[in-house]
Amino acid sequence: MKVSEFDYELPKELIAQTPLKNRDESRLMVLNKEERTIEDRVFKDILDYLRPGDCLVRNNTKVLPARLYGKKEVTGANIEFLLLKQIEGDVWEVMVKPGRRLQEGTKVIFGAGILKAEILEKMENGNRKVKFWYEGIFNEILDKIGLMPLPPYIKEKLREKDRYQTVYAKYEGSSAAPTAGLHFTSELLDKIKNKGVEIANVTLHVGIGTFRPVKVKTIEEHDMHTEHYYIKKEDADKINKTKINGGRVIAVGTTSCRVLESIADSDGKVSQTEGDTSIFIYPGYNFKCIDGLITNFHLPESTLIMLVSALAGKEYIMNAYDYAVREKYRFFSFGDAMFIF
Repeated sequence: MKVSEFDYELPKELIAQTPLKNRDESRLMVLNKEERTIEDRVFKDILDYLRPGDCLVRNNTKVLPARLYGKKEVTGANIEFLLLKQIEGDVWEVMVKPGRRLQEGTKVIFGAGILKAEILEKMENGNRKVKFWYEGIFNEILDKIGLMPLPPYIKEKLREKDRYQTVYAKYEGSSAAPTAGLHFTSELLDKIKNKGVEIANVTLHVGIGTFRPVKVKTIEEHDMHTEHYYIKKEDADKINKTKINGGRVIAVGTTSCRVLESIADSDGKVSQTEGDTSIFIYPGYNFKCIDGLITNFHLPESTLIMLVSALAGKEYIMNAYDYAVREKYRFFSFGDAMFIF
């Protein structure tokens, strides 16, 4: 299958640069897979489509303020770090700019000296292995001097850090937000629970690879990035109970979907587990666990638009995207949402 089959024309002005004032007042496109319909709603209306006995599965990862601006200790040259992955202790894999200035042994100072770093080695992928020095708690220092690692298509400055976090974000480790969850408020989640809908959590730390373009011509050639996940027993039990009782498992976002489909057995049963997934879901894939998906609108020719096409059908999804463009939906991380069931 050709990657070009998942392309569509998107005017730049439809790429949302800032979040809406109220999280749950974004638009919601509702797709019924069986009836092949498209409805225009507001996100808070998701309550109308959830049934008692359903289970909403959300990703409770928390985005690190992982973009750091510092200076080389010797020359004072400006340097940018993007934390990608904690290797062990205070040693991290980091994307650096400009790379040519950062050879092994180079030292960088951040935040007037409250954080220091040394380049340990250049990795095969061009990133650097870096060791940090500091006094206190690393994450608290990041909160002081780090910036949110917004996607490259967002050019506006984010005024409130918490708007690139879900209201239920808990475990730090992501380089990007699980953006389908950004639409939920605490009040809306309370209403969902009160309706008799179970809420379960998974944790998948979103890597920067989620923005990596597909550079091959055919889908089957693409090498999918790997991300770390875990799920607790109490959450696995909620999902399995929903399945047994005939309820629907609805994933909040493609990250939750990828965890569930990575760990489910052939009957859709999941277990407490931790690991890494590089699952690549595209048309032809048979879903084992999820029955519905809440998601945002994704980049042309991305692995994520391929995933939603696998769930709802490629022609149906591409028609829905064309409709979204005509109706001027807002796209990508701070944009509007879609519910597929």
